[in-house]
Amino acid sequence: MGKRKNSTLLNFISEAGMLKRVRRSGWWVLGIKDAETVAEHSFRCAFIGYLIAHMENADPYKTMLMTLFNDIHEARINDLHKMSQKYIEIEKAEDTAFSEQIETLPGKIKKELQQMHAEYRRQKTKESIAARDADILECLLQAKEYDEHGFKEAVKFMKKAPGFLKTKSARELWALARTRKLNRWWERLSRFER
Repeated sequence: MGKRKNSTLLNFISEAGMLKRVRRSGWWVLGIKDAETVAEHSFRCAFIGYLIAHMENADPYKTMLMTLFNDIHEARINDLHKMSQKYIEIEKAEDTAFSEQIETLPGKIKKELQQMHAEYRRQKTKESIAARDADILECLLQAKEYDEHGFKEAVKFMKKAPGFLKTKSARELWALARTRKLNRWWERLSRFER
């Protein structure tokens, strides 16, 4: 049983590795050839989710778990931009892929991931709302960074998305981010002196 369980876990880990190769499709629609991957997006979502959860007095670890597993289905169905989502039942496809991905996982892990996924979908708890806000805020920050690097079409992503932020913390972080150059944080650490 142990060897079979470990094989199942290794397959799941390998499948998650696919996210390092799946590019976020909304950005390549704008012509950004080397757009971030789903794994890169998920990493910063987890980071943001952890922080927002603390700010909102939610469970940071539960929130972080939701953000880490939120896009795992994209290893199977890819990252589908809004235009493509118009033609398919995206939530159904995501749910089917996710259910199949976790089907053979050990009982305790499978149950935890099923519950986390259902809670995230319902959007009723502080943790699920913080996790969703982390996802939106990460996209907003990425759009701002692309804009700062000369991809002016990225501002289109910054117009409607802020209206979907539900937590006070995420709205405050976005309001602050809009007023600064995000890629200047390192300048105080680097002195270009002779």
